[in-house]
Amino acid sequence: MRITNSVSFLRAGAVIAAVVAVVLGQFGTARADIIDEWNTIKPPAAAPALKPVALDAKTTALLMLDFLPPNCGASPRCIASLLKVRPLLDAARAAKALVVYSEFPPVPMTSVLAQVTPLGGEPNVVAVADKFINTNLDQILKDKGIKTVIVVGAAANGAVLYTGSDAAMRGYKVILPVDGMSGNSPYAEAYTATQMATGPTVGQNVTLTRSAMVTFQ
Repeated sequence: MRITNSVSFLRAGAVIAAVVAVVLGQFGTARADIIDEWNTIKPPAAAPALKPVALDAKTTALLMLDFLPPNCGASPRCIASLLKVRPLLDAARAAKALVVYSEFPPVPMTSVLAQVTPLGGEPNVVAVADKFINTNLDQILKDKGIKTVIVVGAAANGAVLYTGSDAAMRGYKVILPVDGMSGNSPYAEAYTATQMATGPTVGQNVTLTRSAMVTFQ
């Protein structure tokens, strides 16, 4: 009886050991981490599609995020983006769309770059990357009946990515002019465009465009 039990135990142990070996072998050989795969990763074959948009000015807000000296003023890519953002800002104001600015602490709002300086009465919020967190941005938008936000600013993979993603997850339609955001590298901008266009939950509420492709009704 003892011999039979011992044999059964050994057989069971052998089966378990074999299964563990197979599982460990699969995970050990088939799954490299992202750092191991770094040099083999290729960007998507095609860039995300850009679409023209015609927006209802009464239910649209232009979010002007962190156009400030420490990040934008020191970045050639951001300074170049202002040439695209300024006409969009003028068009939004002419259509009487809501314009909201942001800053990050401790940089004061009075230091917004002169090319896109706010007008009196245009609201602003103070936060780090996601401008909805610990601010009244959502309430500002809801009080004005806003359903769509246009997101421009610096940095692409900071304020633009996190604020835009949060807006999309809150149910706002998000318009992202790719020439109105800037990062510290082209990769940061490409990553942001890809993530905003394809991210779970976020992508279904995001439209990629260019500043000149945005019109107001």
